Amino acid sequence: MFSGSIPALVTPFRDGAFDEKLFRAFVDWQIDEGSSALVPCGTTGESATMSIEEHNHVVKVCIEQARGRVPVIAGCGSNDTAVALEHMKSAQKAGADAALVVLPYYNRPNQDGLLLHYRHLAENCSLPIIVYNVPARTVTDIQPETLGQLAAIKTIVGIKDASGKVERVSAQRQHCGPDFCQLSGNDDMALGFMAMGGRGCISVTANVLPGLCAQFQKACLEGRWNDALALQDRLFPLHAALFTDASPGPVKYALTRTYRDFPDELRMPMTWPSEASRAAVDAALAHAGAI
Repeated sequence: MFSGSIPALVTPFRDGAFDEKLFRAFVDWQIDEGSSALVPCGTTGESATMSIEEHNHVVKVCIEQARGRVPVIAGCGSNDTAVALEHMKSAQKAGADAALVVLPYYNRPNQDGLLLHYRHLAENCSLPIIVYNVPARTVTDIQPETLGQLAAIKTIVGIKDASGKVERVSAQRQHCGPDFCQLSGNDDMALGFMAMGGRGCISVTANVLPGLCAQFQKACLEGRWNDALALQDRLFPLHAALFTDASPGPVKYALTRTYRDFPDELRMPMTWPSEASRAAVDAALAHAGAI
């Protein structure tokens, strides 16, 4: 259903407000560069700082601008099941192709609570769901056995796996079947993830170098592992540099270096990356041939 290089889109802000004009141009550029789908309002998009209305507006703008050229996987997660459902219904009405739904954060539900959350969403909205597992941010970690139970639900179609455990790909294939769509949530681990049966990556780095990330994913999907390794070596320093400070600070800094008129603005409590982080990003961009 979904594959390839899928940027978790940053949200440009200017003077505190969503810069819709720049975002629309950014969506066009991502598609022109070969991104195979788009994810608005994920973690990288600073969705946690948006009102419900603003969040839903950003998703709608992304869908409008994509115009069906690539799928849009709308960020719809919340630690409140009712709010997640509201986001899903809004995204479905706007024309989204799927919802990316993070595990409920802060509440720390057990495995039964995770089943309850996702089953409720699937029972009350027919939009396909991609489960987003990122224990470093949610503290909660969905187990492969639990995911297997969810995979039996027709509209729960895949996972964005940012567990940091590459072996999960094989475990999840055992419990969910080979057709369940597994997408990496870690750029630095995507090569191993793809070799074990992944179908793509919901990527931070693709915001900055979408063409190279698309080439990397294409090489993996075609089994051209030597080409993929060469691209991994070229991109790896940037994968690492974009997490030398709290994300999305480094990726927004990188875009001020590579993308025309990109604003240097984050919403509190996020801060501009440190001098050391900016230096790491600059060195990584130079290594990749981007500056």
